[in-house]
Amino acid sequence: MSKLTVNDCDFNGKRVLIRVDFNVPINKETGEVSDDTRIVAALPTIKYVIDNGGKAILVSHLGRPKGEKKPEFSLYPVSKVLEKLIGRKVLFADDCIGKEVEDKVSQMKNGDILLLQNVRYYKEEKKNDKEFAKKLAELADIHVNDAFGTAHRAHASNVGVADYLKSAAGFLMEKEIKMLGKAVENPDHPYVVILGGAKVSDKIGVITNLLGKADKILIGGAMMFTFLKAIGKNVGNSLVEDEKIELAKEILNDAKEKNVDFVLPVDTVIAKEIKQGTESKVVNIDDGVPEGWMGLDIGPETIKLFEKKLDDAKTVVWNGPMGVFEVEDFSKGTSEIAKCLAGLKNATTIVGGGDSAAAIKKFGLEDKVSHVSTGGGASLEMLEGKNLPGIESISELPEKKNRGIVVAGNWKMNKTPSESKQFANMLNGAVGNEKDIEIVVFPSALSLDGVSEILKDSNIEVGIQNIYPKDSGAFTGENAIPMAKDLGLQYVLVGHSERRHVFGETDEFLNTKVKAVLDKDLKAMFCIGELLEDRKAGSTNEILEKQLKQGLKDITAEQMKNIVLAYEPVWAIGTGVVATPEQAEETMDYCRKVIAEMFGEDTAESLKILYGGSIKPENFESLICQKNIDGGLIGGASLKESFIELVEIAKNHI
Repeated sequence: MSKLTVNDCDFNGKRVLIRVDFNVPINKETGEVSDDTRIVAALPTIKYVIDNGGKAILVSHLGRPKGEKKPEFSLYPVSKVLEKLIGRKVLFADDCIGKEVEDKVSQMKNGDILLLQNVRYYKEEKKNDKEFAKKLAELADIHVNDAFGTAHRAHASNVGVADYLKSAAGFLMEKEIKMLGKAVENPDHPYVVILGGAKVSDKIGVITNLLGKADKILIGGAMMFTFLKAIGKNVGNSLVEDEKIELAKEILNDAKEKNVDFVLPVDTVIAKEIKQGTESKVVNIDDGVPEGWMGLDIGPETIKLFEKKLDDAKTVVWNGPMGVFEVEDFSKGTSEIAKCLAGLKNATTIVGGGDSAAAIKKFGLEDKVSHVSTGGGASLEMLEGKNLPGIESISELPEKKNRGIVVAGNWKMNKTPSESKQFANMLNGAVGNEKDIEIVVFPSALSLDGVSEILKDSNIEVGIQNIYPKDSGAFTGENAIPMAKDLGLQYVLVGHSERRHVFGETDEFLNTKVKAVLDKDLKAMFCIGELLEDRKAGSTNEILEKQLKQGLKDITAEQMKNIVLAYEPVWAIGTGVVATPEQAEETMDYCRKVIAEMFGEDTAESLKILYGGSIKPENFESLICQKNIDGGLIGGASLKESFIELVEIAKNHI
């Protein structure tokens, strides 16, 4: 699975917005929860978050209040059930956005649980309104989606918030994706699909998608009569979709062409009405269902036939009951198939949500199969091969950086020498022994001596913000490379936008700096970037190509091993505006192509390229997970303890 999961996240001290599925039945007379199955299913994820120091903020819908605050759809009774199940206090907010909620969240301690009021009290939820999603997202630092039952719907609390927060799959969601995903994409064979329920139209997508994947498809439920009528059988008053007869014929022909064993019932239990205790009997399908009678379950011979077809199965997916299982007289087909699945020892057995899940639970066999899906509509759409928005919006698992990662802090003209030493001591204690990430700091010139002394035995490298490309001379106010080397510095910052646009340094002059740095065996962090007017004019690539080709002119491929490239859009530096991950990735991919043209594919592939421009812990994750971004050159956030957070975020990608 390539999606980010809770196991990949650090929740300590974080506010975690968990989308759970607490859409549980409420007894109208008592106002109490009558089935806690979905609450129990969410417990592992909630416990994991709070046990790892997170603040769990739970958001869910309940029923269909249609955008109105109706007391009968309040989640308050759910909070009481959850409290008993989890064995600790569950706070409740009588809203899901607004000041009351913000105040409650601000007072939460690590390990606290807060359940928000029904998110569908707001029409904006189902509309996936951006502003509403943003308000929900502002309550938290990270989003966890554990509500597979809503995964086929693009709503604000499961999809919209993922535009503003990193989103991870909870344990329940992760299992659904793995189990159903395997059944759709990579099932073990023989692969048997059992389909039931009332209508062929409900299962068209599933049948069509699985005809090319399943070895056998067993048809039960009322939908069998549409297929039986399509092959000329008498079905009496059984439920038939006459408008789907031709489609049924096409499906049967398609199954034959694809060599799929498409199995229809050979007998059925019939009655004149759906009622417990009414007269019923079994008829052979070849003899037909008499007029005035209707088929309400598969018969005993069909049960035997299906059991035989399942005998050697390695993967089984069951979606839809075999008959009207809610009525005892017509439940045997469903119960026997459930028992058969429970008895398969060498097969992965997956039960779809909705009626199938209700049936397996009714017969007390939910623990005897591999997986019971919690989403009826969602499981159907996944089996149809559709992309579910609630899954698509979950963040991709960070791609491991083979090139390594650099987290660099440019302190610019900030911090006095004494403040710099104090800050360096703090960094040394927090990340000084870090071996997986390359950490570099660029203090001001007057602070270099003190900072380099403090960090000399650490794994934090120190660089100088600016040099003049001469070893010595009458260059008042400038710093020479031999001076930097004498302090044991490793890096020189070259071409930063402020040197280009405040001090007027040209590409040609920067080229002399790069050469001077490399000639003295130091590493150059070479910066490029376009102005806002350049981007608006569509000339970003043209500007960057010029800066690369002129700034790195006459540099050899061997020397490029001592260069780290930093892309800093000038319009994003110190403005709070950040290039979107897509913008940054596209631009840096282009830069890598230019480097390949200049120095060859190997050099381009090994070159580290950093992004710079208003980086903060809140936005770094979405940037660092991009393929061509190998770290960050950080300005303002490098002057605070948030720099340590950025290092921790980067570590997740090694």
